Amino acid sequence: MKKILLTSLLLLASCNRGGNDSVWDEQTTTSHYLDKAKNFFSRQKNDSKLVHSEDEFYGREEEFIPLRDEDLRTQAGNFAYTQPADLPLSSGKVPGHHGFAKPTGDMAALFRTVYFNTDDHVLTRDEYYGTLRNVARKVKAQPNLYVFVEGHCDERASESYNLALGTRRANFVRTQLIKAGVPQNRVYTVSLGKEKPAIPGHDRVTWAKNRRCEFKIYEKPTLVKNK
Repeated sequence: MKKILLTSLLLLASCNRGGNDSVWDEQTTTSHYLDKAKNFFSRQKNDSKLVHSEDEFYGREEEFIPLRDEDLRTQAGNFAYTQPADLPLSSGKVPGHHGFAKPTGDMAALFRTVYFNTDDHVLTRDEYYGTLRNVARKVKAQPNLYVFVEGHCDERASESYNLALGTRRANFVRTQLIKAGVPQNRVYTVSLGKEKPAIPGHDRVTWAKNRRCEFKIYEKPTLVKNK
């Protein structure tokens, strides 16, 4: 008798559950998402921390995690325009990098240094793109003018990493000049990595001044034909 009664109760419970599948599903689904939400907020509470100073808020500047050197070296060659086949040589028509000089006078006001964010090779400020447009206009107007773009970095990370990052910065600037109409064979690039900082120091202000591209120029003498 007890066995028959127990079997009947089980069958009845099964029928009731089967007749309310939607309620059952809603209850289990709601319970599932409530558990997930509880776990999420519990994890957030454990991971969160108060910021006590400006340095902690700007921690990315001091504690950035650079890409792997081998990855950066691979990306260094990924730019739109290849370098000129006739790279400048001391004995050639155009001198090597040492033969280019820092612009002075009116040229200095035109060929202004542009600056980059940490671990970045793309310019982010409109004024820098304005500088590149002015440079492109000047170079296009003077067929005997050649430009070397120097890529520089701040002191952080390895030498090889910064050489690769400096290459990417210089190549980015060169690409923008070519897109603006400057002939490819009149714009060269070189990376100096972190070897030639603009100013010495070990703080955020110093680093910002050293993440840059500078211009060096060479004006080819105009040949005067004998009459």
